[in-house]
This record gives sequence, structure tokens and C-alpha cells, in this order.
Amino acid sequence: MEYIGYIVLLGVIALLVVLFFVFVPVGLWISSLASNVKISIFTLIGMKLRRVVPSRIVLPLIKARKAGLGLSVNQLEAHYLAGGNINGVVDALIASARAGIELPFEKAAAIDLAGRDVLDAVKMSVNPKVIETAMISAVAKDGIELLVKARVTVRADLERLVGGAGEATVLARIGEGIVTTVGSSLSHKDVLENPDNISKCVLSKGLDSGTAFEILSIDIADIDVGRNIGAHLQSLQAEADKNIAQAKAEERRAMAIAREQEMRAYVVEAEAEVPKAMAYALREGKMGVMDYYDLQNLKADTQMREMISESAKETGADDKSDK
Repeated sequence: MEYIGYIVLLGVIALLVVLFFVFVPVGLWISSLASNVKISIFTLIGMKLRRVVPSRIVLPLIKARKAGLGLSVNQLEAHYLAGGNINGVVDALIASARAGIELPFEKAAAIDLAGRDVLDAVKMSVNPKVIETAMISAVAKDGIELLVKARVTVRADLERLVGGAGEATVLARIGEGIVTTVGSSLSHKDVLENPDNISKCVLSKGLDSGTAFEILSIDIADIDVGRNIGAHLQSLQAEADKNIAQAKAEERRAMAIAREQEMRAYVVEAEAEVPKAMAYALREGKMGVMDYYDLQNLKADTQMREMISESAKETGADDKSDK
């Protein structure tokens, strides 16, 4: 029975030892001691209890201490619990220290939590980035369209990286500056002769204010001559003026036809009153029967003369055509 009790005790002790080595990251503790980074075993156990992966804290801390950065376990653990990228922040701090750029841990952590890659920002601050715009259409005062492409050299501004506008805003402002500069030129030839005027004018506007970048230079990569926008607009205006004039002429013609029909209606109405007036005159004795016959004869003579005149005109026209 005593042997069985010893065996059970040894099994319990072995189980406790296994659980200890599984739950407590002894390997990380030994690595930290070998790297002269003092982390107590109870701190590692506390990380386990707080559901923090100890390796995510200890290994970056060892890397930071070896690089001469005075970071603490609490700083890294707080950033980890906030959802930050510990490795990225530590690498960015090491790169900025080597490049002589002042970047506190709080600033780097804020940039990382803002969703930006802090290591890329430090690299862009050391090695500026070239952004190429698309072909930007601008029209000079003489109506000629110019297609301009620019290359913008920018450097990340770590102080304005949190809350600053991105590349899209910089490109939009560059495009606006190019359109304004070309549009204020009297002739497109002036722009073609001196494309550097675009760079100088755009740079003088301070387009990088409120952005996460500092514009170092703007270089005009290509300028192409496009369409004659002025002539096209003039032709469209002329076509519109012609349509308006035709519409007004058609309106006047319709009004003239309506006026003519109205006057004809008045004439027909007046002619309809003539028989009534003659009947009234005969009935009242103001006109005799002979007067009525004389009026009819006069009317018949007038019609006959009109027919003879028209016949003579037609005959003369036929004679001229025969000749």
C-alpha cells in the first residue's frame, strides 16, 4: 500500500510539473533573462490570466531593449490589449531611432491604432514617395485643351499622420491647382513653353496643409494638346442661336397666318352683310330695281375685264416661253 501511495504522489507531482510548464512560459522567461530583460515569472502568469499572449509582448520587448529603446511591459501590453500591432510599432520606433527621427511610443501607438502602417510612415519619412497623377484635362483662355500628367514627391509628416488627409486628397488638390494654373493662362502656348510655371504656382498654394504628407516637389511629366474646346463651344452656341432664331421665325409665321385667316373671316362676314343691306334698301324704297340691275351689270363687266386681263397675261407668258 505504501508503494501505491508513493506512485500516486509522484504522478500528482509530475502532473503539476507538466501543468506548470504548460501554463507558465518558462522558455520566454529564460529567453528574457538571457537577453538581460528582467521580467518576473509572476508577470508572465498575469499575462496568461489577462488572456495576453506572452510571446507577443516579450519578444518585441527583447528586440526593443537590444535596440536601446526604454519601453516597458505595461506600455506594450496596454497597446496589445487596445488591438495594436506591437511588432509594427517596435520596428517603426527602431527605424526612426536609427534615422534620427523623433517618434515617441505614444505617437507611434496612436498612428497604429488610427489604422495606418506606422512602419511604412517612417520609411516614407526617410525615403520620400513619388505619386503620379492621371491625365488632368485643363483649358487655357484661348480654348485649347491641355492634358497634363504630374509626378508629386511627398514625404510622410509624422506629426500630422493622425487625422491628416491621405493621398487621394493630395492628388485632388494637385489636379485643382493644375486646372487653375492652365485656366489662368492666356494661351496654351505659354504653358507649353514654360511647364515649370505650373509647378511653381501649385507649390505656392500650400496644398499639403491638413494632409499627412509634405509635398517636396511637383514635376510635370507630360503635356499633350487636346481638343479645341473654345471652337466646339462656339459651334454649339451658334447652333443653339440658329435654333432659337428658327423657332422665333416660325412663331412669327404662325402669327401672320392666324392674322390673315382672321382678316379673311372679317371679309367673309362683311360680304355676308351685303345682300341683307341690298334687300333692306329695296324694301324701304331707297334703291330701285333699275339701280339693282345696273349694279349687277357693273359687277358682270368687272368680272369680264378681270378674266380678259388674266387671259392676256397667260398669252404673253406663253409667247415669251416660245421665244
